[in-house]
Amino acid sequence: MIPVNKPLMIGNELKYVRECIETGWVSSEGPFVNKFENDFSKYIGKKYGTAVSNGSAALDIAVQALCIGKGDEVIMPTFTIISPAFSVLRAGAIPVLIETDESTWNMDVNVIESKITLKTKAIIVVHIYGLPVDMDPILELCRKYNLFLIEDAAEVHGQTYKGKMCGSFGDIAIFSFYPNKHITSGEGGMLLTNDENLDKKAKKLRNLAFETEGRRFIHNEFGWNYRMTNLQAALGVAQLENINYHIQRKRDIGKQYLIGLKDLKGFQLPKEKTPYADNIFWVFGLVAESEERQKETIKKLNISKIGTRPFFWCMHEQPVFKKMGLFKNDVYPISEKLARNGFYIPSGLGITDEEVAKVISKLHE
Repeated sequence: MIPVNKPLMIGNELKYVRECIETGWVSSEGPFVNKFENDFSKYIGKKYGTAVSNGSAALDIAVQALCIGKGDEVIMPTFTIISPAFSVLRAGAIPVLIETDESTWNMDVNVIESKITLKTKAIIVVHIYGLPVDMDPILELCRKYNLFLIEDAAEVHGQTYKGKMCGSFGDIAIFSFYPNKHITSGEGGMLLTNDENLDKKAKKLRNLAFETEGRRFIHNEFGWNYRMTNLQAALGVAQLENINYHIQRKRDIGKQYLIGLKDLKGFQLPKEKTPYADNIFWVFGLVAESEERQKETIKKLNISKIGTRPFFWCMHEQPVFKKMGLFKNDVYPISEKLARNGFYIPSGLGITDEEVAKVISKLHE
């Protein structure tokens, strides 16, 4: 079986995890947590980092730290993983959805301003599948309307926009370290910010809102147990040491697929570059000419023991949100086409060139 993702651990992962076990520092109190926060925030170009249990936890904390609440509107893409919408709705706020750009698979920045109202409090940008969102227009809108920017950079570790690191733009940026990311801690996430007060707030919220002064176990507000363990952070530190190789390997895999599949009929391939970024190929996606073609291709690849994943399902078509009466009249044809016809093929860091060649051959077959 060629899985859709296979992580790569060729550095100090075992050494650092062994150190955690031998010293007894396995919980969130261990020294690797602080090191991971410092090293990763420095790499991205932010002052402060807060390591948490996963990327979704980071989104929950980001929304609450910015005091987004009941009645506030938050603009976000409809074509994304469900986590940002969950975080907005849990806070009592209202997600306002944006159509997708057909060529980059990111939110269409040209339609955002038409969705801004007096209730709009923030924009959540999600960089999708390897290309960044066009950030300049969004930054201008945030300045013009005094909006917070939450930058979901979960899928683009090391990607840049006009030479500046993705994750360095938002009031708060969030990352995920799930096993299919450019660096992994198994599970895990991080919030980054340049605002010292937001950083203190995030660190408090991840730890059950414990007070830093006074008697322990007395709480004045709600928080979560969203801490990252020292074991996870040890993996993250080791992975970060090899981030440049991981990025280059991902781009090599992407280019092999682009060359090998350039003559493949009936499928849209990912865009190799835009004027502001080269694709980092977090995943290698294909969009079939029809939903039937997508299903049949996935079926045949699975028979050949080649793993696949369908693309994200649109927020406005999620059953859980329909039950809540949300997005009743929303229609986003480009996003719907991507969700129905799109899928991605094996491209994890652990894939071999021979396995890539086999996937290419089977797709042509």
